Amino acid sequence: MFANFEQLRITTREVEINFRRGGEGPPVLLLHGYPQTHVMWRKIAPGLAQRFTVVAPDLRGYGASSIPSSTADHRPYSKRVMGQDMLETMHSLGFDRFAVVGHDRGGRVAYRMALDHPDAVEKLAVLDIVPTHTMWQTMDKDLAFTTYHWLFLAQPDGLPERMIEANATYYLRETLRRWTRKRDAIEEQAIQAYLAALTQPARIHAFCEDYRAGATVDLGDDAADYGRRMIACPVLVLWGDGGIAAEVKGESPLETWRKWADDVRGCGLPCGHFLPEEAPDDTLAELLAFL
Repeated sequence: MFANFEQLRITTREVEINFRRGGEGPPVLLLHGYPQTHVMWRKIAPGLAQRFTVVAPDLRGYGASSIPSSTADHRPYSKRVMGQDMLETMHSLGFDRFAVVGHDRGGRVAYRMALDHPDAVEKLAVLDIVPTHTMWQTMDKDLAFTTYHWLFLAQPDGLPERMIEANATYYLRETLRRWTRKRDAIEEQAIQAYLAALTQPARIHAFCEDYRAGATVDLGDDAADYGRRMIACPVLVLWGDGGIAAEVKGESPLETWRKWADDVRGCGLPCGHFLPEEAPDDTLAELLAFL
């Protein structure tokens, strides 16, 4: 799925990161979301690689990257710590400054990187998300139905792990189906790659810890920054008309992100949650114009 890309591993201070690298030119870091891996970029990475050096890793706990132990406060799976993994990965490759494109959970890592490491992040693109702080502050009945996994996966004491392990294949297939408007956009080869990586008990626990961090330390980090610190670089916001970001009521995704950054542009695309798979041509065109 990644012709002319290398598959490599880098050891950071805490984890081993699995990633694909291809192309030449200015560096662009692609960060995947849940319940996926770097494979989600397969349709647009080759197009980006014609003009950029593309680095597409698996986040800690996901794909083929290592699975560190967590702690009672879930900090090892915070977006701040995941962002540090990515910063160290890019520095190991010789890139001190780069663009970041993130979808879903990867988008949360990406904007946290832009806040914490403004000297490193040159441009930021976030795909079908609004900030974690906004999600929790605007959570109502309708949004809770759409993003039920935010509440389910964050439950304590191993509850979601046990329930998902009972039929992980069904759970992951159903999750992809519910968030996809174009049903054939994610081909079976890609689904099998996601299943292979995300039906392992240790990884099920890891992505639950990711969401537990989202409900605790990530929310706290956002609350500490809201209204006090802004994203310094240009920001591109893309969302699916039938995706998750469009479900947040009260204001458009662009209006929301303009509370976090001064230079914000973007648009909705005719798809569900998985923009790079459901609308790859439109997503690629928007990214190329922005980058």
